[in-house]
Amino acid sequence: MANSVAALPGQPKSGDFDDPSRCYRGAMAVLTAIDPSEAQEIAKAHGLGDLRSLEGIAAGSVNSNFSVVLGGVRFFLRVYEERDLAGARGEAAMLERLARTGVPTPAPLRRLDGEHVSVLRGKPAALLPWRQGSMRCQAAVTPNDTRLVGRELARIHVAGATEACELGRFRYEDLRGRLRAIEKRADGRFVEVVPRVSDALNRAHAARDTGLPHGLIHGDLFRDNVLWNEDGAVSALLDFESASEGTYAYDLMVCVLSWCVGRDLDARLAASMRAGYESVRPLSDRERRALPAEGAFAALRFTITRITDYALRSDVAGPRVVKDWRRFWMRHERLLALGPEGLARVLDS
Repeated sequence: MANSVAALPGQPKSGDFDDPSRCYRGAMAVLTAIDPSEAQEIAKAHGLGDLRSLEGIAAGSVNSNFSVVLGGVRFFLRVYEERDLAGARGEAAMLERLARTGVPTPAPLRRLDGEHVSVLRGKPAALLPWRQGSMRCQAAVTPNDTRLVGRELARIHVAGATEACELGRFRYEDLRGRLRAIEKRADGRFVEVVPRVSDALNRAHAARDTGLPHGLIHGDLFRDNVLWNEDGAVSALLDFESASEGTYAYDLMVCVLSWCVGRDLDARLAASMRAGYESVRPLSDRERRALPAEGAFAALRFTITRITDYALRSDVAGPRVVKDWRRFWMRHERLLALGPEGLARVLDS
C-alpha cells in the first residue's frame, strides 16, 4: 500500500482516533418499539413467567434490543430489523452450535414448540439468557484483555470451520452500493467524502489476497460486544448479526482496529491480541502478509457503514446512538502511513 494519506472534511484532529480518557456509553437505539402485551406473548411461547419489566437497551444500530424480566428472571430480547425469519433461525441455530463447542456466547432459548425464533410485529424475535458482565471503555483496555479477545476470536474461527456460512452484507459490491446510496442523498457533508472513500475502497479491494483461509467470522467483535467478569475473564461474546463467510485475517484486523486504537495504534495492545489469537490458531505467512490490505478494507467497511447507519439514519424511535465515521477513516490513514513493514513491527513488538 502507498504511504500517502488524505484528510477529509470535518475530520478529527490528527492522532485523535478515540479519546482514551472517555468511556463511551451509547444512547438507546430502539427501531421497533414493543408493548408489554407483546413481550408477555413471547414469555408465553417459551413457557416463562409473567412480565415484570420491559426496557430498551442502549446499544446497537441494526436491531432493537430489550431487557425483559419474566417471573423474576432477566432475559435479553432481540427484534431483528434486517434479517428475515429464515436468516434469524439460521443465526440462532449457529449460536447454539457455537455455544456447545465452548464459545462463550449465549444461545437463543427454544420455544415450547422447539423453535428458536418468534414473530413480533412481523419481524423475527429471539429470547436469550441474560449474561452479567461489564464492557470495557478504551481507557481501561489492557494487553491481557486484548490477548483474551484474540484467543476468543480464534476459537470462533476454529469452532465455526464446519459451519455453512452465508455471504456477508459488507462485501466490496455491498459497500459500493452503500456509497452510491450516500451519493444519491446529495448530503452536503459527504459531497467531497464519497469520491475519496470510493477510490480508497477500490485500492483496498484490489490489494486483497483472494486465496486466504476463510470461514465463519464474527465481523463485529468490538468492545461493546464483549462482556467481562469482575475477575477479568470473558463472560460473553455478543451480537453475531454480522457473522458470515470471510477471511480470518480480516476478522483479526477488525478486532485490532476496534480494541487497540486510542490516540494512536497501541503496539502493546495489538501485539498482545495477535499473540492471543495465535495461541489458538497460528497465522500462515500468507495471512501475515495480507494483514495490511485486510485492515485497510476493514477500516473502510466501518467508515462507510457508520455514514449509512449513523450519520444518515433518522428512523430511530428513541434517543440515537452516534458513532463517528471519521474515526475509522483515520484508522485507514494510519495503516497507510505505517505501511506493511510498520504494521508488522507493531503486531510483532
